[in-house]
Amino acid sequence: MKPIIALITVLFSMLPCAIAAEERPQKRAGFSYPPTFEGAKVETYKKVGDAELKVWVFPPKDAAGPRPAIVFFFGGGWSSGSPAQFERQCRHFAERGMVAITADYRVASRQKAKPVQCVADAKSCIRWVRANAERLGIDPERIVAAGGSAGGHLAAATATLPGLDEAGEDGKVSSQPNALVLFNPCVVTAPMEGVDFRGFASNSTAEKVGCEPTALSPIHHVKEGLSPMLIMHGKADTTVPFVTVEAFAERMKKAGNRCELIGYEGQPHGFFNGAGFDDTLKAADAFLVSLKYLPAKKE
Repeated sequence: MKPIIALITVLFSMLPCAIAAEERPQKRAGFSYPPTFEGAKVETYKKVGDAELKVWVFPPKDAAGPRPAIVFFFGGGWSSGSPAQFERQCRHFAERGMVAITADYRVASRQKAKPVQCVADAKSCIRWVRANAERLGIDPERIVAAGGSAGGHLAAATATLPGLDEAGEDGKVSSQPNALVLFNPCVVTAPMEGVDFRGFASNSTAEKVGCEPTALSPIHHVKEGLSPMLIMHGKADTTVPFVTVEAFAERMKKAGNRCELIGYEGQPHGFFNGAGFDDTLKAADAFLVSLKYLPAKKE
């Protein structure tokens, strides 16, 4: 009898570990691919070969009248990642009255895509949103591109980079957003005089990115008349160093563009979905209120 009791005791002692092991994959599944979102409408915005690229549309709480839209692009070094990265932000802005969208795009690990193709997909997505604005209840002149890390690069690319569009698309429909909200974005992919170029994009080559690195580098294409943007960046970020976005913001301002940069002391890359989630969401909300894309929050 004693061996049986001992076995039962051991099994019960292992139960918390087994539960924890079950919980860990479920927690990670929040960013699983492909994602599923309760209450979101799934649509295909582009087909390229075997790739069927989708958007998940979160309708606003109050759907009356055309509403501003915000489109999020996930991070992952142009290699991996999931649209689920921005589910919480989408739900917040839908609750606040925007049409909130999180988008898929081709990446290296799934479609062997290079960054230049990622940019083409991001441009296609913004163009699709604008072309379908009336059907989706969106104001085509109030479309926000947003994203983190490589997704922040894609959002910035839609506003700054000429060309790099998917062949055959209707160029009469603009792929440029009306405003941008960027989290730890990569905005420098090629050397530039006076810029301390470090981080994961500093070894970019034409072979790796699919075009000349300068063609893919937002800082190299800053000009007058670009859409207003907010950048939120961790000052302890070593993946995309803070000095690179400082240089970008400085060039934006010199060109007469509105570019707000908020640096977060001690925060690393990707902090916006961790310790910095509440602060960055509040800052993004306030920025969109300043543009009159959102009503001021009631005290």
